[in-house]
Amino acid sequence: MNRAQAAGPTEEIAESARSILDTTVEALPRVGIALLIVAVGWALSRLVRWLLHRCLRRRQTPSFAQVMSRLGGWLAFGVTILLAIAVTFPSVRPVDLLAGLGFVSLAIGFAFQDILENTLSGVLLLFRQPFRSGDQIEVQQQSGTVEAITIRETRITTFDGQLVLIPNRDVYKSVIRVQTHFEARRLDFVVGIAYENDPADATRVIVAALCEVAGVASAPAPEAIVSELGASTVQIAARFWTSPRQNDALGVLSTSIMAVKSALDAAGIELPADIVVLQAAPSFRAAVQGDAVLTPGGAVRPDPDPDHGHGFGPDTAGSVNRRSGS
Repeated sequence: MNRAQAAGPTEEIAESARSILDTTVEALPRVGIALLIVAVGWALSRLVRWLLHRCLRRRQTPSFAQVMSRLGGWLAFGVTILLAIAVTFPSVRPVDLLAGLGFVSLAIGFAFQDILENTLSGVLLLFRQPFRSGDQIEVQQQSGTVEAITIRETRITTFDGQLVLIPNRDVYKSVIRVQTHFEARRLDFVVGIAYENDPADATRVIVAALCEVAGVASAPAPEAIVSELGASTVQIAARFWTSPRQNDALGVLSTSIMAVKSALDAAGIELPADIVVLQAAPSFRAAVQGDAVLTPGGAVRPDPDPDHGHGFGPDTAGSVNRRSGS
């Protein structure tokens, strides 16, 4: 009786082992086919990626072609993975695979929320195309030239030669200033002339000088308008349109300022410096005239001995010397 009871579990274990072995041997062909499908799917995804990139780069930006071809390759590879699972496990229905895929996608979405948000923002940026590679933009307090829009970030080379990587979600949610969206941009600078000169003559001289500068657009034409009456000068704003590229614009601006200054000098129009009016304080007047005493704290008191000839009494001077450490 005991031998029969002892032999029962042993036989059950052996039977289970044989069943597992038979199932494994029976599944080996399916596993091999699944591995072959995965290998073919990987090669197919690379081919799809290459074809999409080649077709899209002819009509779209390089960043759009690169991102979309990569997403297409991943999609093709994901389909082959599902096919391999269906071949390996015939009892699994396609509906079950889709349901499981939805659950897994939800779990991945929570686990990699930031990555997926950046990816989705990058795709939306590529479809909207508020800017392209090569545009000069300002976003997130960073200004520079767009190098590329990848799946995760937007790459910008700043005007001082530094590479800045900004997450796509921050770019998508921010205010973007695209400096090179239009063919021209307006620049301006202020010139201050003396009150003795005629502002109408000065504006004509400024406009004529700007028209002679290479790089200044003729349409819209340059203009000069009186913008403010300052303390010592009449302020004239000189405006003109030029190339939107940062380096070109700065060069034209520098040349324009020099040309306007030379033209105003040649026309005898004065560019005075700011006039500063100084008013003597009571302490300064007391020290000069010698009719009062200046205390160490800076206050002015009547001089008890007006015959000593200066505005600093003996006690005050001694007090100042003691405060200074001498």
